Amino acid sequence: MAIREIRESGDEILKKKSREVEKIDERLQVLIDDMIDTMHEYNGVGLAAVQVGILKRLLVIDLYDDKGPIAMINPVILKEKGEQEVEEGCLSFPNQFAKIIRPAEVIVEYTDRNGKRIKLKAKELLAQAISHEVDHLNGEVFIDKIIPGTLEYVTPDDSNKNM
Repeated sequence: MAIREIRESGDEILKKKSREVEKIDERLQVLIDDMIDTMHEYNGVGLAAVQVGILKRLLVIDLYDDKGPIAMINPVILKEKGEQEVEEGCLSFPNQFAKIIRPAEVIVEYTDRNGKRIKLKAKELLAQAISHEVDHLNGEVFIDKIIPGTLEYVTPDDSNKNM
């Protein structure tokens, strides 16, 4: 397990669409573990593989609850419901936070790291994190979706958790 370098704003890879994961092998398991370690190292709630320079449809999320981290391989948002205005940050845009409109609820289907296909109904922070990370897989970044006039730059001492 290793901490990987996070690609930051201005890196062209962040605007590229990620490819489907073809097989779940040992290399993918190592990548998942490294992504979880990297996300934890930088106090993130979520991390997409593209953020560590890998164009694969893979993301990890940890709400720091009793459920532990989730790895989602080839996630697809099947349904969105409602809206929530949220304060959001991103590990690829350090110390930048803004308000954004995200779905209040999503239904996502994905393959877990053991190869099992799962359908999950997510609300609030989990729905927000899934939407944010799936955007990354599609080459979209939160900074392009913010509510105008809400972008703030904060010093590292003031920052909250990032996605």
